[in-house]
Amino acid sequence: MTRFLSFLVLIFLLALPARADDAARQVISDQMEAFQQDDFETAFTYASPMIQGIFGSSERFGQMVRNGYPMVWRPAEVEFLGGRDKGDALVQDVLIRGADGVYYELEYEMIQGPGGWKINGVQLKRTGDGVV
Repeated sequence: MTRFLSFLVLIFLLALPARADDAARQVISDQMEAFQQDDFETAFTYASPMIQGIFGSSERFGQMVRNGYPMVWRPAEVEFLGGRDKGDALVQDVLIRGADGVYYELEYEMIQGPGGWKINGVQLKRTGDGVV
């Protein structure tokens, strides 16, 4: 009986990171869906308090995404790669094919808050042509 309980606890603990990854991926997907609708107000709600403080409004946030991250604003294809823990944060790598046909690998830093996972930053790791 003790072995069985230990086995159940182990399975539960191994499943936790996968659920965290899934929840973080869902937030990224939901934000991208809001971008597709040009619903920057909703997209802004998926940003962490720090990001919201930097931009101050959903309009300014939307302008930054349109100009600085067009591949996120209008992705042609999205593939979630590996996720990993980084202290209190979760890092999720995402491969995006932009409307320009170029592939971009982005690193999303996710933090846990009272309302769930929030996007705390996005960094371009590399493009299909290797240029960053």
